Amino acid sequence: MADRKLPVARKALETIKPYVPGKPIEEVERELGIKNAVKMASNENPLGPSPRAVVAMQELVHKVHLYPDGSCHYLRGKLADAVGVGPDQIIVGNGSDEIIKLLAETYINPGNSAVMANPSFSEYDFAVNLMGGECRQIACVDFKHDLESMAKAITPDTKLVFICNPNNPTGTIVTKTEVGAFMSRVPEDVVVVFDEAYYEYVSHPEYCSGLEYVKKGFKNVIVLRTFSKIYGLSGLRVGYGIAHPELISWISRTREPFNVNSMAQVAARAAIDDEEHVALSREENQKGKELLYGKFEEMDLPYWPTETNFIWVNIKTDCRPVFQAMLREGVIIRTGDIFGFPEFIRVTIGTEEQNQRFIRALTKVLGK
Repeated sequence: MADRKLPVARKALETIKPYVPGKPIEEVERELGIKNAVKMASNENPLGPSPRAVVAMQELVHKVHLYPDGSCHYLRGKLADAVGVGPDQIIVGNGSDEIIKLLAETYINPGNSAVMANPSFSEYDFAVNLMGGECRQIACVDFKHDLESMAKAITPDTKLVFICNPNNPTGTIVTKTEVGAFMSRVPEDVVVVFDEAYYEYVSHPEYCSGLEYVKKGFKNVIVLRTFSKIYGLSGLRVGYGIAHPELISWISRTREPFNVNSMAQVAARAAIDDEEHVALSREENQKGKELLYGKFEEMDLPYWPTETNFIWVNIKTDCRPVFQAMLREGVIIRTGDIFGFPEFIRVTIGTEEQNQRFIRALTKVLGK
């Protein structure tokens, strides 16, 4: 059979770098012939899902032959009550990742730009490039958003600005004062996206949620949050956005029907009420954070204080061989090279047992 030409894909796809997720436990165990591996790479809640969410899903199992509520009516209502806005100010997505993509589909045309920090969450870059836009990546200062430089990078073609607060992969935040100065310089026709995936873990007194601006009536601000982190529902893929009703209306036009499955909707509704699970998750995270800080200091490894459930650490050597050696010890971590920092790792704060196992493995691998 004669060779046939491959259909030409959109030019924008030439710039797309596929997302590389953390290695699954099953894959590591299968490839290396080991058992009982622990995954400390993807910032999942080590305590598992909200027990209330589990019960809610079990009760729904016999109804999964029916399509889900396409508008997420009850979940939007529950979320609206929880954050103090109207249901028309909420959009629910297949993870907050989907809402990032919807934002790009709504606002980015070829020739438009978006401003973001570097390093930060890679999905911003993906979504903007997918629509043929330009990504203006502004280097962090001491691994923290440089909001002053980000404001200067905004030009008449800029449509979106992404502020990951707390930032992934560094765990740092920008403060109320810094956000206020930044917002005073942002044109009204530029959408500011506050990605607050780790909001529930934050304890810093100077933290500023973008929700303050939504409640003040800013029409160009959207706040993204998720059930994938502290609520322990990563496998269900459910996140949400909070914004002015008009902004939500425009974004909703790009949303696919039935984008959030039934299990995700009922689990999220139940998880919102599970204050005990959230409180316990925060408490265990704080204990693990303090333990790991101490161990890193003993090992003379610089780390950045975090407002999340992960820690950004300088291991002072090439992270790739360390990553491979840690896999052989049954511990999965995230390498910093994918963010452009080959001597760094990002490690999820786990249970006490997982944290101790991680430290034992890292000590062995680094010869500490």
